[in-house]
Amino acid sequence: MKRILIIGASGGIGSALTEAYRAQGAEVVGLSRSADGLDVTDEASVEAHFSDLEGRFDTVVVATGALEIDGAEPEKTIRAVSASAMMDQFALNAVGPALVLRHSGKLLRKDARSVFAVLSARVGSIGDNKIGGWVSYRAAKAAVNQIVRTAAIELARTHPGAICVTLHPGTVATPFTEKYLGRHPSVSPEQAAGNLLTVMDALTTEDTGNFLDWAGKPVPW
Repeated sequence: MKRILIIGASGGIGSALTEAYRAQGAEVVGLSRSADGLDVTDEASVEAHFSDLEGRFDTVVVATGALEIDGAEPEKTIRAVSASAMMDQFALNAVGPALVLRHSGKLLRKDARSVFAVLSARVGSIGDNKIGGWVSYRAAKAAVNQIVRTAAIELARTHPGAICVTLHPGTVATPFTEKYLGRHPSVSPEQAAGNLLTVMDALTTEDTGNFLDWAGKPVPW
């Protein structure tokens, strides 16, 4: 039986991933701030929660993140940037996954294929940025892409079967995105989870360190 760890399991995509994996017969362990008190931005909290985990996992998915934190909406222009809002974005969307990755060695199987996936966003792509805006969120997601790319190189030295990637789930209709959907086409959390599972199931070690979208296509850095 596959063992899956979902970080951010109470969120829209995290909960849909949990249900999708369980429907496949996998054993799923979920951790979240609201249900378990896990604060991925706090090193002591991550250490305490992960010390309670037993055994190894076939897949670890980091589904934490936020577009709006403490009422600070995405900036429309660089002139709207504030230090506190930017630091909050980096703490949750970059430092959080980095702290989880710090413990990835003891989480993932060493003797078989394993997947470590962090949910990123296409707006974190530097090469795909054509309209500007959303400075702090874009920068934090670009940072997590670099963090995962670096961790993938290091992880391969001790876990030859590990695949470490960032994934863009598409525009998903959740409370996370409700105010910002506008006319953009979106999918349900359940559809997004199904797409992500299809991508993760098809990954090989050749994909480690890459940034992929919901259809498994590379996203420009």
